Amino acid sequence: MPIKKSAFKEARKIKKRTIANDVVRASIRKDMKAVRRSIVSKATDALALVNAARKTLAKAARKGVIHRNKAARLTSRLERQARATATAPGATK
Repeated sequence: MPIKKSAFKEARKIKKRTIANDVVRASIRKDMKAVRRSIVSKATDALALVNAARKTLAKAARKGVIHRNKAARLTSRLERQARATATAPGATK
């Protein structure tokens, strides 16, 4: 438990930031799951979903929720998987 007044204030700020960061992380997970689901079902809309996920990841990196290299790595992996699925035979619309 904090003793000083400034420590109490910092604890309040950390709690608020944690809640905001959790919301951003949840949206990242939601978007990535949607992309993976479309990849598994071999849907061609995976590339459109990748664009939405890319936007979410870039925004999170800009805000400092995740590191920019992590955002780039995750985006690259999703794009590579989606492109492989879109060009694979048997892809559905």
